[in-house]
Amino acid sequence: MPDEWLESLPQDRCLELLREQNVGRIAILVQGEPMILPVNYRLAEPPSGPLLAIRTRPGNVIDQAPEDVAFEIDSIDPLRHRGWAVLVRGELVHASAPSAKTRAYVDSEPWIARDRDAWLFIEPFAITGRELHAAESEWVFRRGEYL
Repeated sequence: MPDEWLESLPQDRCLELLREQNVGRIAILVQGEPMILPVNYRLAEPPSGPLLAIRTRPGNVIDQAPEDVAFEIDSIDPLRHRGWAVLVRGELVHASAPSAKTRAYVDSEPWIARDRDAWLFIEPFAITGRELHAAESEWVFRRGEYL
């Protein structure tokens, strides 16, 4: 019975997973202490390279965060002992509200849209991912073989 194993994901697979999701966690430093917060996001893919677009309230903890941040999405299947995670490390950049044309492309559509007028982008310097593959079970049940 083979053991479980970790696979490094190529960047194109990481971007695919980032496209499919819209909620992740941003890791920031607040007064020198780490803090992780859930956020809505959208992956924007201009010719200059991928960006993660986030909208938040002006002046809140994310809007005041230092430039260096980390961002993560994942999926975990505890029943099958498998899952994946994508980690984005980058620089948090403040931006003015985009034009109506650009807004449709980058709007992260926050679940609570009220007062979310601060536009932030994470400019990645690293996008990495890993996938955990479960060990094969000793008991393999195939539907047609036992009915």
